[in-house]
Amino acid sequence: MVITEELAPGALGEIVTLHSKFYAVHWGFGLFFETKVARELADFADRAAENDLILIAHDGNGVAASLILDLNDPISEERGAHLRWFISADRCRGTGIGRDFMARAVAHAEGYCEGRMWLTTFAGLKPARHLYEEFGFSLASEEDGEAWGTRVREQEFRR
Repeated sequence: MVITEELAPGALGEIVTLHSKFYAVHWGFGLFFETKVARELADFADRAAENDLILIAHDGNGVAASLILDLNDPISEERGAHLRWFISADRCRGTGIGRDFMARAVAHAEGYCEGRMWLTTFAGLKPARHLYEEFGFSLASEEDGEAWGTRVREQEFRR
């Protein structure tokens, strides 16, 4: 597996595809979610800065995992770096790539924003929540909502 730290041509589409396929199969998310991921990821790509962290794992089948630590998200304010687009393909689950990416993100945040980080997710993603908590995140808020295109228990974690 090769890990790159840039959004090379094709990476945006493959990251969107990873998200849309996983969440469609496992959570029933549809086109609303796919366009949300595509729009927000494209917006990030347009304003990506040198201090942001981009981690993309590639294997023989294309993009296998991604994590972006957005240090310049205009809505972050005091929350610090926004952890975004963190996913691994089903073929990579259990390989340690998620743990490796999370360790790199925490180290990056330690160097740029005193380790302050935040992310949004939803209830039910138990392995992800376990990983977040293992790296010092805690649940900051939780409420029912439809920001993902379907009704879920939305959560914000902070570190």
